[in-house]
Amino acid sequence: MESISSYVATATKIPHPFYPLEAEIVGYLANEQSVPVLLGLFALGCVGIYGITQGLVRRYNPGLSGWERAAICWFIISGSIHLFFEGYFSLNHTRMAGMTDFFGQLWKEYAFSDSRYLTSDPFVLCMETVTAALWGPLSFIVAFMILRNHPLRHPLQALVSTGQIYGDILYYATSMFDLYYKGTIYCRPEPYYFWCYYFFMNFIWIVIPGVLLYNSIDASAKALKAVDTMSNTLKANGHTKKVN
Repeated sequence: MESISSYVATATKIPHPFYPLEAEIVGYLANEQSVPVLLGLFALGCVGIYGITQGLVRRYNPGLSGWERAAICWFIISGSIHLFFEGYFSLNHTRMAGMTDFFGQLWKEYAFSDSRYLTSDPFVLCMETVTAALWGPLSFIVAFMILRNHPLRHPLQALVSTGQIYGDILYYATSMFDLYYKGTIYCRPEPYYFWCYYFFMNFIWIVIPGVLLYNSIDASAKALKAVDTMSNTLKANGHTKKVN
């Protein structure tokens, strides 16, 4: 009976192009759109969000510097990707392999570099869910705070940036652990998938958040130094008045 069940499972297993080839990917359907179309539409969407954000920022706070406008655009684009694209994965992870809408095909294209996205991997699912639920909405809040020059801008900017960096480091670390300690490869052998999808597209969320984290630490340090200087000055003036 056991051999018959094993034979049936093998016979009904759907072949797929993802690594490892023996991974069980339920209900896999090949993408209908070409890679240039998928990536082009995604890039076009990001450019559209950037353009609309720049227009709104110039209208509601034209005095902002180019650096501040760029930071707002980053958090709006990043928040949109976290909340909608990664949130889509969290909601549809069990049937991702068979999804044929735009986001589903994008995820399947990315899965050539990391098939864990098609197998409901516990770490990837938890990481993406936290990213969508926390860093997505908070990114929009930080963007608004930059626009309004809110005093909580830098604490929240540092929080979101740290969370993005931490998630990326764990993402890299878990797949590298499986590669070097278990011999499990999740990426296809073509260099394009590793360097463009897996490495570069994720490394962006280390570099830019790293710059923003440094910016917040520097601004906070300068603010605290200014407060200390003012406090010492007031104490010194008060001491002088008492002596006089």
